[in-house]
Amino acid sequence: MLTISSQAAPVRSDGEPPAAAVDLPLPLAEALAQLEPLDALGRLRWARQCFADSLVLTTSFGIQSAVLLHMVSQLAREAGAAALPVLWVDTGYMPAETYHYAEQLHQLLGFDLHVVQSPLSPARMEALHGRLWESGRAEDLQLYNRLRKVEPLDRAFAALGVRCWASGVRGSQTDHRRAMRPLDRVRGIWSLRPLLAWTKRDIYYYMQEHGLPQHPLFEQGYSTVGDWHSSGPDTGEINGRATRFGGHSQECGIHLPGLMGEGI
Repeated sequence: MLTISSQAAPVRSDGEPPAAAVDLPLPLAEALAQLEPLDALGRLRWARQCFADSLVLTTSFGIQSAVLLHMVSQLAREAGAAALPVLWVDTGYMPAETYHYAEQLHQLLGFDLHVVQSPLSPARMEALHGRLWESGRAEDLQLYNRLRKVEPLDRAFAALGVRCWASGVRGSQTDHRRAMRPLDRVRGIWSLRPLLAWTKRDIYYYMQEHGLPQHPLFEQGYSTVGDWHSSGPDTGEINGRATRFGGHSQECGIHLPGLMGEGI
């Protein structure tokens, strides 16, 4: 397991990596036409052929994370396939259950895990900026997401020379994700979404078929899990991503365009 500090490599002042590092070897329209009929594992194979060693997977070790992690492990078992790096942005504020779940899946599936962390510790951040998630101000939530998630991930991308990252986002999760395509260029790097058309039922049956363990908080009514202070169980009236961030936002920052990022 490798830990990557966000100080590992610099990025440009606008957050973009060098343009030469992210070229797509075919027109985007042609790439989308090739990706559309493929299943999730087929999309990962396609990206591996297209981007070779500059492809990574991002994970949050959330409720549905086991699916893509299992597929990445399956891809690594195929003849001649090296392990795909798996990047986990550890904010330092995740529930204890998530840390235990990460260890469980890592031991079970044996993927190449890289832990991405901010050089700004949680204690130091709180001393300098306060408990940003408690103010109810959108700008404080954006600062929290930038410091603890977006900047560490972008610097890890730069350090590893990433040209494309795959994530487990699904179109049914938020309004923003519903408009996504299987492949898009975001902040200068390609973002692949193998599970974009999957439903909750697809996720459940895949995990059942392959004997994958559920996140411990799933049994407590959580359908999505992020940091301990921004997650909650479904209530019947408030469900899914609407339970996140005190109802102020459905996105953690990684999946938004521009400064706030796109991708876990």
